[in-house]
Amino acid sequence: MQLGAFSVSLNVKDIEASHAFYTKLGFSPLAGDISQNWLILKNGQAVVGLFQGVLERNALTFNPGWDQNAQPVGSFTDVRELQQELQGHGIQFLAEAEEGTTGPASFIVVDPDGNPVIVDQHV
Repeated sequence: MQLGAFSVSLNVKDIEASHAFYTKLGFSPLAGDISQNWLILKNGQAVVGLFQGVLERNALTFNPGWDQNAQPVGSFTDVRELQQELQGHGIQFLAEAEEGTTGPASFIVVDPDGNPVIVDQHV
């Protein structure tokens, strides 16, 4: 099962302070809009999303159809196919992608320790 590009999505209290901190660690902006309280930063292959007032808690995020630079890849497993496979394994969903659609969609599952896992397809 290929889930796509991986990042950690952080629920931050002060996006400006978090941005300054991660910049000092060598991260640079990849996407997002700090004025809208979200920013995606990258250092090498490591990707960190900063979200102020958007997420309830930190989450693991996977993006089918994207590489680590948020660029489309040629071949990938659609989020709805991933969802069906996980449903077949008895995984419970917090949110589901709408079946019978194409293009962008997402689902959320929660790991045994309560950590949200977001699978968010943008293509």
